[in-house]
Amino acid sequence: MARARTAVLGAAGLAVVGGAGLATAGLGGGGGGPAAAHSALPPATAPIERTTLVETQDVEGTLGYGAAGTVAGAGHGILTWLPGAGSVISRGRPVYRVDDTPVPLLYGRLPLYRTLSAGKEGADVKQLERNLRALGYTGFTVDDTYSAATAAAVKRWQDDLGVEETGRVERGAAAIASGRIRVAERKAHVGDRLGGPVLTYTGTTRVVSVDLDVQYQRLAKKGAEVEIELPSGDTTKGKITSVGKVAEDGGNDQPTTIEVTVAVGSQKSLGSYDKAPVGVRLTANRHRDVLAVPIGALLARGDGGYAVQVVQDGRVRTVPVETGVFTEGQVEISGSGLAEGVQVGVPS
Repeated sequence: MARARTAVLGAAGLAVVGGAGLATAGLGGGGGGPAAAHSALPPATAPIERTTLVETQDVEGTLGYGAAGTVAGAGHGILTWLPGAGSVISRGRPVYRVDDTPVPLLYGRLPLYRTLSAGKEGADVKQLERNLRALGYTGFTVDDTYSAATAAAVKRWQDDLGVEETGRVERGAAAIASGRIRVAERKAHVGDRLGGPVLTYTGTTRVVSVDLDVQYQRLAKKGAEVEIELPSGDTTKGKITSVGKVAEDGGNDQPTTIEVTVAVGSQKSLGSYDKAPVGVRLTANRHRDVLAVPIGALLARGDGGYAVQVVQDGRVRTVPVETGVFTEGQVEISGSGLAEGVQVGVPS
């Protein structure tokens, strides 16, 4: 039965192909003709293996809470309270206070860009009504229309907040985010007049962000699993949740990159790390049931191709090969007369 083994492709493996690995193997002679036989035996041999080669790449990432958003104050007044960095705020809880009036968090994607009141219609109305329903207020239909029943629910909400019961929701009366937020940094101070950024925030779950060199973009597929190495040396699993479509020019001889985000399955496995450098092993294609030899067995041919020295019955013949995946020590090969167990020459 054929033996199966898994090898891993890394940056080191790629570097070997172009330099030291082939240099130590020596230069093979000739062009693309048939296999040549001679009697000079190589210093050592290794068997051709049938195996599975996994195409991977190790890259650097940053463990944190993801990209930051900004809460900007709208309206007028004096800031009288701000949460501290690291505070987690959920729906209905105050993000900040103006003139001692709370500005609560609501979930959604549309900012409060206008005053909502009876008779108004639109997606922002439905967003507000969904939040009211989630906060326990009822008696209205969740739709695109701000009805008298919606206004009555808003008054009950305003009463619970301790603000004036107008039945209207003014622009800037609430902050909008897609879900719970974690305060990253204060951008204003208590006592400042409202206007401009108040604070920045992130999500509440740690993720890994990777500025990925575009040459490795094919290895980053949404939904693909990755291995994450923490500063402690421990590893944990993650899954790619987004791959950027717009490349960023690094400038100053830095590589062009795309942004890749990796979700981490077990937050507990991350300990207390935040804004920490981590290693990420991207895994893409699996080449199953292929023939492989040590990279050092490759001989460079004059036409730019490769060959291996097959050792049989005390004789050596040079066999041209096609190469596939390179690994941290192995390379996929194919060629005439090659089979599992056949011995090939390698440097001593």
